[in-house]
Amino acid sequence: MEQWQKSVSGSLTSLEELTERFGIDPEPLRPVLERYRMRITPYYLSLIQEVGDPIWRQCVPDPHELEEGIPFDSFDEAELSPVRGVVHRYPNRVVLLISSTCPTFCRFCMRKSWIKSQRGFNINESIDRAIRYIEKNTAVRDVILSGGDPLSLSDGSLEDILIRLRRIPHIEIIRIGSRAPVTLPDRITLKLCRMLKGYHPLYVNTHFNHPLEITPQSSKACIRLVEAGIPVGNQTVLLKGVNDDPAVMKELMQKLLTIRVKPYYIHHLDLVKGTSHFRTSIEQGKTIMASLRGQISGMATPYYVIDLPKGKVPILPDDIKKDGKVLSLRNYLGKMIEYPDGAGE
Repeated sequence: MEQWQKSVSGSLTSLEELTERFGIDPEPLRPVLERYRMRITPYYLSLIQEVGDPIWRQCVPDPHELEEGIPFDSFDEAELSPVRGVVHRYPNRVVLLISSTCPTFCRFCMRKSWIKSQRGFNINESIDRAIRYIEKNTAVRDVILSGGDPLSLSDGSLEDILIRLRRIPHIEIIRIGSRAPVTLPDRITLKLCRMLKGYHPLYVNTHFNHPLEITPQSSKACIRLVEAGIPVGNQTVLLKGVNDDPAVMKELMQKLLTIRVKPYYIHHLDLVKGTSHFRTSIEQGKTIMASLRGQISGMATPYYVIDLPKGKVPILPDDIKKDGKVLSLRNYLGKMIEYPDGAGE
């Protein structure tokens, strides 16, 4: 058993352990755990500084998860799944679900209902059918490995999937979506990086949500991937009480660049049951984006997007700053059209 596997096996999974460590009343949380699972790796647990802080909110159950503020999930992925384990939303790319578990279960996860129902699910049979589907659909050129967390698989199991995908002539790009660099940085071993290096072009998108998650350990994990020739991007989710603050988001985006991770998206939280307490307004997201533009490098500025049934739609701030003044973006663009070469100004 590798060290990262030992870490996962030693994860916090019970309310008794949580109570012993933090001295909380466990009773309000019991009904939550009956519906949604809890697992927190020892490493990610060590990042919690106090009850209710941004790390706590992301991984510790909350009674608000049982509120019926969102009675449905915004995307019924079953409607987009021609075979189990494949989400085929766009003509030329698919999501391939290769894991039904994660090192740490995030409380805001878009698939939290799917994850809870996968106990006893034969993932290998699902992967076999899914890969046969991809082989037959020659329009597909890009495969995103997801789950659960793909890096919950052993190196051997993951490599077997990569080999099978690389044998398909029309598959050009493989992407891996993983939060392991954030919650289980020990998983990013030199052995793993050497293996992944053999399957380029390959990309990793990870998921930092707060500056407290950028530590020496997570930095080392990301840099290892980059030095194996794997571009690493980051997809942040806008979460109330975690990062819905311009200063926090600015610090996060700037720090990501220092560990060679490119900010890619800030996602407006999807409509998912059990996550309504994390929701912010779109206006707050636009305010955060307006605060980033011009204040940090363009390299550190992500797209703010909302996921709609037809795809991700960028959301732009209404205002921009020029010479210290706040200008309406609509009016400013109107002036650019009216005076395309500056004439008349």
